[in-house]
Amino acid sequence: MFVPAIYAHRGLHTSERENTVSAFLAAKELGVDGVELDVRRTSDGELVVHHDPVIGESVIARCTRRELPDHVPSLEQAMDACRGIRVNVEIKNIQHPSEPTYDPTGDFARQVVGSLHDWNWADSVMISSFDLATCAVVRSIDPVIPIGWLIWDVEITSAMTQAHVLGLDAVNPYFSTVTPEAMSLAGELELSVNVWTVNNPTDITAMAALGVASIITDDPKTAMALVR
Repeated sequence: MFVPAIYAHRGLHTSERENTVSAFLAAKELGVDGVELDVRRTSDGELVVHHDPVIGESVIARCTRRELPDHVPSLEQAMDACRGIRVNVEIKNIQHPSEPTYDPTGDFARQVVGSLHDWNWADSVMISSFDLATCAVVRSIDPVIPIGWLIWDVEITSAMTQAHVLGLDAVNPYFSTVTPEAMSLAGELELSVNVWTVNNPTDITAMAALGVASIITDDPKTAMALVR
């Protein structure tokens, strides 16, 4: 029986502050297969890990690295903490009212990919983004590194077709949109399906039964007990 990988959403944030080195280390100690984290870029070009675009009233993309709180790790620090497990690196770059900035040039995505190669992570990551243009940029500069399109307000089978045409490796949908029919199409298109954010035991079991590749969850301990 296929067993999906269990990813700790933003690290083990039930006991540690999310998206911090301590959260990633705690998740690794728990025995997860991987972690999911969020990368942003500061005004002075540093890659940092944080989910929201702002901290307090400060927009991360308009702050220098030194202006951010100490608990915000650089991407390099976060990746170092995750050595030995896999990492789903979400590039936070999308045109949306909740996001005060957007990089249309692809430079942000190129920097992330280049850095992961420099740090010898290319074989142990998946790059993901809600922004299809960002996913396309990553594929255009790297034909091999796994890429998953995060989908929320796009119909799942349509998204799978678009992902296949662009040469992406996966779709990462909200779990409630995944159906047996969608999983069948994913198999035909040779796409993996990585679901988020699955916390209810019944939902975790259902996603495992459908054969998703990985489950991103806020409760990795429960998820591991159920699927393993």
